[in-house]
Amino acid sequence: MAFEQGTYDSELAGAFGPTLLVDLAKDQILAATQEARVLFVDTDIVGSHFARFVADGMDCLVVFISEVQHRGTAWTRRVGLQTANDHALSCELTGRAVTRKGRELLLLHVLDLEGQEKHAAAVAAGNLYNGGLIEWQRAQTFFADLERENQLILNAAGEGIYGVNADGKTTFVNRAAQEMLGWTTEDLLGRDIHTMIHHHHLNGDHYPSHECPIYQSFRYEQVNRIENEVFWRKDGKPIRVEYISTPIYDGPQLVGAVVIFRDITERWESEQKLREAMDEVAALRDQLEEENAYLQEAISIERAHHDIIGRSDAIRKIIAQIELVARTDTSVLIRGESGVGKSLVASAIHNDSNRKRRPMIHFNAGAVTPEKIESELFGQVRGAFAGALKDRPGKLELAHGGTLFIDEICDIPVELQGHVLDAIQNSEVVRLGDDRARSLDLRVIAATNRNVDREIQAGRLRQDLALHLNVFPIYCPPLRDRTEDIPILTAHLLRLACKRLGRKVPVVTEGAMRKLQQYHWPGNVRELANVIERGAIVSQSDKLLVEIQNDAASAVRATSTLLTEADIEQLRIANTISCMKEAGGRVSGKGGAAALLGIQPTTLYSRLKKLGLGQDDW
Repeated sequence: MAFEQGTYDSELAGAFGPTLLVDLAKDQILAATQEARVLFVDTDIVGSHFARFVADGMDCLVVFISEVQHRGTAWTRRVGLQTANDHALSCELTGRAVTRKGRELLLLHVLDLEGQEKHAAAVAAGNLYNGGLIEWQRAQTFFADLERENQLILNAAGEGIYGVNADGKTTFVNRAAQEMLGWTTEDLLGRDIHTMIHHHHLNGDHYPSHECPIYQSFRYEQVNRIENEVFWRKDGKPIRVEYISTPIYDGPQLVGAVVIFRDITERWESEQKLREAMDEVAALRDQLEEENAYLQEAISIERAHHDIIGRSDAIRKIIAQIELVARTDTSVLIRGESGVGKSLVASAIHNDSNRKRRPMIHFNAGAVTPEKIESELFGQVRGAFAGALKDRPGKLELAHGGTLFIDEICDIPVELQGHVLDAIQNSEVVRLGDDRARSLDLRVIAATNRNVDREIQAGRLRQDLALHLNVFPIYCPPLRDRTEDIPILTAHLLRLACKRLGRKVPVVTEGAMRKLQQYHWPGNVRELANVIERGAIVSQSDKLLVEIQNDAASAVRATSTLLTEADIEQLRIANTISCMKEAGGRVSGKGGAAALLGIQPTTLYSRLKKLGLGQDDW
């Protein structure tokens, strides 16, 4: 169907200057003012395609039309136009979206910049001519003074200030901005400043200009306040900045944006150091809380006394050894049967040492399941394994500055003993799930109720760990080998038990004491404490009633319904040694150890070899 001339002329009623009405769907000019026909040198412009008058910047025209459709109106100088006879035009386009009969139309005003400049020059020349030379000089002085005053104000500001036009090109930069960025005015004016100072994030990711808040200020009329970004200096170094970008208007027209920024690098670094210091304080607080919780737990456990009670030669020797080694940082290995008071010896060493102001951390390897020993010793970070819900220091870390007492060292799995040795020797520990080493300053005291040489031979104890710990060995003899200590121990334990029970201390008769001294005490001082407390409970008169189970196996069964493989092996070793003592060291023959055990001599010989027992043991 032929295009109908004049159908849309009413849409241009009141339009001033070169104006076109364009059908966006068909790229067809529906109406044009007389000034537009003259500007484009085409009297038949209505009905033709608008694209034929676009010389360059077609992509900019598409962006311009999208902006008009989004905002309702827009302007641009980035589209190059030409006349019908291919003469280039310098124009500014101002568009407004119009909808007629369901059709999307573009009302396009074309401002001839070249003609406007000629007209302004003519007017200025006329004014100058009419005003004379004096008026010209006065105007020149006024504008020079105004520009100088504005520059003085901008350069006096402590914050960096720069301006950009609607195309993102730099229009001015004050002195503070030049000093902070290292760029000069000559470097930046007329250039795309985003690509020079704002092109990448601190992590190296590219920073597209359309994501930049400054770009949004002069494209979408937004004021943006940003508290932590980076600008890049001329030397390639980043500075942390906070800035505010504000749109600039020339009357109703948006012409660009001004950016005011401040270098916050020093402040950010100070805040970062403060955060790190606060984290360190929090870590120390958590450590102190863990230590306090540990100490409260340790205090709640009933103990006889921290002092070592006894007057036998064996006890005097132990006290002398404690005095020798306490004020050093030497590792100590305490050996002796269960219940002889190895933990009391460890406490005495710590309490007489230079580390006594810090706690002695007690770790009983025999009381922890093998799969939990590693986290108990080394600590953990949240998520290190299933069930690790929070960061937690291990016993090694808790003992920093103090003493770590490892009870039953042989119960630590052999595959972990190397890690323990490394931590002690290198004076650092790494929590499970972490990769950061934490320094250690601790003294290690270890204890065991087993034969160390036999444990090494059986592969249950690393020789290098044993050598490191056994620098200063202390042996605690069993109670049956120091019966002269039983009276003083009985008096002490009875006094503690009665105080705890709120009862009067009964008298210990000679018969009761003789009974106590004749007993074998397989459970040593711990068993003695139990017997004394039981006697304090059952005694109805002013005399202590002593009840002792003479059968050692019955005593063991009474204290525990379950025995580990290690417990069973220790019982087998103790029983074999007792049989060899009873038989005077003879294996075979009548009255020999094999006959006492009810086994063949060859079987006993094999058992002695397997257990690593020799003549010195009996």
